[in-house]
Amino acid sequence: MRISSKTLFLRLIFIIVCLSFSLSPSAALALDVTGVSPTVVVAGVSTEITITGNWFESDAVVTLSGYPNPLLITSWNTTTITAIVPADVPPGVYTLTVSSVLSPPADSFYSLTVLAAPPPTNTPLPTTTPQPTNTPGPFGRPQLAVKAYRTNVGEIRYGQDFNLNVRLENAGQYRAYNAQAVFTSSDLVPLKTGGVVVIGDVDSGVSLDIGQQMRPNTLLYGKTSVIVEMTVTYYDEKGTQYSEKFILNVPVVAANYVPANTPTPTGVTRSQLVITAYQTDVQPLQPGLQFTLGLTIQNMGNAGAKGVTMIVGGGSASSSGGGGTPQPGGVAGGSGEFTNFAPVGSSNVQSLGDIPSGATLRAEQKLIVNVSTNPGAYPLKITLSYTDSKNNIVNDEQVITLLVYQLPVVEVSFYQPVFNLTAGIPNPLPLQITNLGKKSAVLGSMKITTNNGFVENATTLVGNIEAGGFFTFDSTVTPETAGVLELTVTIDYTDDFNQARTITKTLTLDVMEMPVEPTPDPNLPNGGEYPTPTGEETFWQKVWRFILGLFGLDSSIPQPQPQPIEPPMEEPMPGPSGGFKGG
Repeated sequence: MRISSKTLFLRLIFIIVCLSFSLSPSAALALDVTGVSPTVVVAGVSTEITITGNWFESDAVVTLSGYPNPLLITSWNTTTITAIVPADVPPGVYTLTVSSVLSPPADSFYSLTVLAAPPPTNTPLPTTTPQPTNTPGPFGRPQLAVKAYRTNVGEIRYGQDFNLNVRLENAGQYRAYNAQAVFTSSDLVPLKTGGVVVIGDVDSGVSLDIGQQMRPNTLLYGKTSVIVEMTVTYYDEKGTQYSEKFILNVPVVAANYVPANTPTPTGVTRSQLVITAYQTDVQPLQPGLQFTLGLTIQNMGNAGAKGVTMIVGGGSASSSGGGGTPQPGGVAGGSGEFTNFAPVGSSNVQSLGDIPSGATLRAEQKLIVNVSTNPGAYPLKITLSYTDSKNNIVNDEQVITLLVYQLPVVEVSFYQPVFNLTAGIPNPLPLQITNLGKKSAVLGSMKITTNNGFVENATTLVGNIEAGGFFTFDSTVTPETAGVLELTVTIDYTDDFNQARTITKTLTLDVMEMPVEPTPDPNLPNGGEYPTPTGEETFWQKVWRFILGLFGLDSSIPQPQPQPIEPPMEEPMPGPSGGFKGG
């Protein structure tokens, strides 16, 4: 099929317009260097510096006046560049300049001072027993490692040649011999060297830069980076071969595309469902506990998602159409992971309906924690299956993490009965902590406080209590007033994720008034005191008083009742004994 000259001319015009749009936004903006940190470095040591400014392009090059090689750039964005000042830069004052092909030269520059390395001190080295030169130290070997890497264009694009620069360092204790690097990639083609770069010998502690020119051989549309594998082989002094493989991630221009035959390029529409938040209605989760998992799902794509199905535990949905427009098929949700969490009340598959672009939907799933689950952090896979704008079945798999605790279950009580307390009198507290859980519990300090009085011997260290075991502790409380006395027992411990927690229990006791003895009346016989019984108490009388005491009745020794004192009888006045005699 022959192509007319008019069609070729239109295609050429289209390509020129596309190139002008890709280059024109940055051509009018000049580089501006606003700062360098640090401004003073020391010779003989590789130092990382940070350059700040505006309108830095992806092909930015950092140079020092009088130094032949550009600095190695380790990171870059439009306002910040991080570069390495090599150790071989001589001492002096240099002018640091940032230049770019896509932008005019920098309007400003900064001064960088390289100081001479301080002279070595005269501190004598510690004397050691010399070892034979042919005996290597323990585990000694050459070790080539990647210190930094970058491209000369920042981000690569389809059809553009670029240089991949890698800085290697011998971090081992011995010299590496006959080193070479081999570059391979499924998306890039090595140029000129065939992908093999000869390095040579590298002494211990020495860094050097190598480069490989490459070109993308496939369309990079939809990719943010490509992978380059660099395999480095070398030998030690005894001929032992070593091989290291490094994975290099090369960034790709986000708007990378190739003009198609259609006159107007079209954008890509797709749905993207993301779980932006999740929580449980019960905290913390423990073995055997049922809970509701709430999920917030948002469509962050630019197209709606139709017929969304949520599969908790992992799964997939398939289409049943062999050709043409695919039709919804079955949902495979039974092969998920349910060792630690299992659905309760409904299956693990839910239909959520349609989610438009930018919309948010709330979904819930009732689950139970398996009783055999040990404390830990467990991932839970969730699959969101839906139909996109082109009627394709899409399965988005995501993972959330749930934390499972196993907190101690203890009971605080008295190991023997405690009857009513008396105000103002010390009363014993026979406390007991019982472990009701299914595994041993390690508890920390225990403290006893009260709202009425004070407690003696109020703190202790509990320690480990086996399942079903107990820990006893004797204390003493002295109530101040009659009424209700509350004992608050606080136990500190550390949970399975090393977080401090507290167990608080409250015990309630009744306090009686202190008995008041009657005050003797000195006007009564015997000074008003009751006479002391002279007869001895029999054995059965003592037994009866003991039984009365068990039921909280008066068990004191019976006292004789005082006899009423009768007033003395008055003597009659003597009358005349006879008459008067007459004379």
